[in-house]
Amino acid sequence: MPSLAPHIASVPASGIRRIFEIATELDDVISLAVGEPDVAVAPHIAAAATAAWHRDDTDYGPNGGIAPLRRVIVDKLASRNNITVDLEQVWVTVGATQGLHLAMQLLLAAGDEVLIPDPGYTIFTMNARMLDATPVPYSLTPDRDFMASLDELERLVTERTRVLIVNSPSNPLGTVFPEPVLRELLAFASRHDLWVISDEVYEYFTWGEPHVSLAALDTEDRVFSVFSLSKTYAMTGIRVGYLVTPKGLAATMRTMQEASISCVNTPAQHAAIAALTGEQHHIDDARAHYAENLRAATALLEERGIRYLDPHGAFYLWIDMRHATDGDVAAWAERFVLVDRVAVAPGSAFGRSGEGWIRVCLASNENDLLEGIRRLPA
Repeated sequence: MPSLAPHIASVPASGIRRIFEIATELDDVISLAVGEPDVAVAPHIAAAATAAWHRDDTDYGPNGGIAPLRRVIVDKLASRNNITVDLEQVWVTVGATQGLHLAMQLLLAAGDEVLIPDPGYTIFTMNARMLDATPVPYSLTPDRDFMASLDELERLVTERTRVLIVNSPSNPLGTVFPEPVLRELLAFASRHDLWVISDEVYEYFTWGEPHVSLAALDTEDRVFSVFSLSKTYAMTGIRVGYLVTPKGLAATMRTMQEASISCVNTPAQHAAIAALTGEQHHIDDARAHYAENLRAATALLEERGIRYLDPHGAFYLWIDMRHATDGDVAAWAERFVLVDRVAVAPGSAFGRSGEGWIRVCLASNENDLLEGIRRLPA
C-alpha cells in the first residue's frame, strides 16, 4: 500500500473532539466541551431553507455564493464592521472552518511559517500542518492579561514567516483585543510584510470591550477576515461562513473554490440571507442568556475557590485546574468525563500555554453548566 504524504503525520488530532467522542459513548454526560449554542435556530431562518428545498432551489451556485447573499454580507460589513468591500471580495464558505483553511491555502507554501496564538483555536495548527507549513506559537499568558507581546513577536518572526493570525474575540480565552493593540499588530505585520488572517467568529458576543474588525483599520490590503453565522445564529450544523479578501483576487478565488468545494449548498445560503436580514432580537436574547450563565458560573467558581479568566467576549470560560491535573490536563479531562460524566475541553488542545487549564462552554443550559462546575475539584 502506498504511503500518505509525509507531512500528514504531523497534523495533530483535535483534543476537543477526543473528549466529545468519548462523551457520545456514555450516558448522562454534561456536555461543556464543544461550542454548541443551546438555543434553537430562529423559525424564519429554518423556514427560508425549507422553502428553498420545496421550490427545488438545489442547483449549483456561483463559486463565491449566490449574489443576494453576497450583497447582504457587503451591507452587513459596511454597517456593523466598518469594512467597505465590493461583491468580489466576499466568498461564502462551508463555515468559518473552510474560510480559515482557504485563506491559509492561499498564503502558505511548504516550509513557510505562520504565527498563531497560544492558547488558540486548534484549527490554526491543524491547517498549517496540513499545508506542510510550520505553526509558530506566540503566547497569550496571564501576566500580560492574555494579550500579544510585540517583543515576543519580533523575536519569533523570521525570513520564512508569511502570516500572522489574530483571533478576537478569542476562542478559547474570551479576550477581546482593543483597537490600540490591533493597530500595533497591523504595524508589526507591515514592518515585516506579513499577511494577516483575522478570525472574528464571535464578533457579536462581547462583554464590555467592543469588537473591532482588523480590516476596518487596514490601509495596506493585507488582511483576510473570517466570519461565521454558526455561533451568532445557532446555525452550527448549517455550515455557512464567509471569507473577506483584499481586492484583486476574484479570479484566483474562483479557481480555489471550484477546486475545493465548488459552492456552498443553496438552501443553506437562503437560510443565511434570512438570518442576516430578518429580525435580530434572538441574538440579543442569546447574548443575555450567555451573560447570565457567565454571571452564575463565575459566582460559583469564586465560591469554590477556583481561578478563572474573566472573559470579555465569545461564550467560554477559561478555568485554571492546575491544582488538580498533575501536569497532564488532557489525561485528567478524559478521567473527568469517564468518572464524573462532565465533558470539558482540555486547555492543552489549544496549545502549550493551555496546559493545566480547561475551556467550558457557557452557551449551554444553566443547570447543566452549574452542575458541571460543582463537579470540578475545588
